[in-house]
Amino acid sequence: MVTRIKNYNPKKSDLDSSWHLFDATGEVLGRLSTRIATILMGKHKPGYVGHLLSGDYVVVVNASKVKITGNKFHDKIYKRHSQYPGNLKEIPFSVIQKNNPERVIELAVKGMLPKNKIGRKMFTRLKVYPEAEHPHVAQFTFSEKLKLNKVKAKASAVKSTASASKSSAVSTDKVKAKASAVKSVASANKSSAVKSTASAKKTSAVKSTASTKKTSAVKSTASAKKTSAVKSTASAKKTSAVKSTAASAKKTSAVKSTASAKKTSAVKSTVKSKRNTKVLDKPKGRTSRKQSVKE
Repeated sequence: MVTRIKNYNPKKSDLDSSWHLFDATGEVLGRLSTRIATILMGKHKPGYVGHLLSGDYVVVVNASKVKITGNKFHDKIYKRHSQYPGNLKEIPFSVIQKNNPERVIELAVKGMLPKNKIGRKMFTRLKVYPEAEHPHVAQFTFSEKLKLNKVKAKASAVKSTASASKSSAVSTDKVKAKASAVKSVASANKSSAVKSTASAKKTSAVKSTASTKKTSAVKSTASAKKTSAVKSTASAKKTSAVKSTAASAKKTSAVKSTASAKKTSAVKSTVKSKRNTKVLDKPKGRTSRKQSVKE
């Protein structure tokens, strides 16, 4: 994509013109004319604009003392024609230099300016005088005042920029100090937070270990109590069972012994009764000796 750069186009209020003084004593005509034309067009300024009258005023003094190189003093001829037949006029440089010396510089400069309205306006800003006197002292003083004001304004702008840069540097230093303070506070907070979290973790770990130890001790004591209770209950049950079994055994043995005693007594009684009955059932005539003894 082609990006177009906008041309510099200042306003008329932005264009300011100053006054320049040239002394033509001993100056070469062509060299002096090029310098004057450059100033009239404004090409010596960084804000030169071709379609605006951005040049300055030029005052030339001692125009009669300008010099030219080689044999131009005798050979150079100025020609002009009135567009009527036979009206070609040729005037040598020596004659013009003697009769109208300012005309030499004007013609040389005019040939170097643009051939349009702006060029004609630029040419009106050229003031040429054959001697050292000129009536533009007030303009020069005013332009010098303008230059001084510009220099002062530039110096004040430089000072203001320096103070602004200094204040900005101070503000940046303050900002940096504030940022460093904030960083230090943040680091301190972070370190304190890390320490607090570490201490909290440590305390929680200690508490958890203590609670685990406590719970394990409680569990162990509870299990020990439970096992002892179970053991005691088991032993009590066992002893009671043993006792009950012993009692039942004794009871059964007593029952058995009483039963056997009863049985034996019953058997004895039955045997005795049977015996008695047998004795009684014997015939009376035949009594035994024992019976007669008992009777």
